Amino acid sequence: MFVEILTPDKKLYSGEAEYVDVPGSAGRTGVLNHHAPIISSLISGHIMVKESTGKESLFEIRSGIMEVSNNHVIVLAE
Repeated sequence: MFVEILTPDKKLYSGEAEYVDVPGSAGRTGVLNHHAPIISSLISGHIMVKESTGKESLFEIRSGIMEVSNNHVIVLAE
């Protein structure tokens, strides 16, 4: 799936990933390839992106919104 993590200042991540874990307002949410469409508000915490190579990247956020649709994850974060 294609993942983008954007802030008002810059793009933190853009690329293919096999798993994304975010701090949702109702609890942590994990997203795999072909996940059902979802929109979720995010709280303070870290986003973990795991690529198919096994590389994991962490990004700290204060809040935000995530949308998953058509195997594309967009996170708008502060």
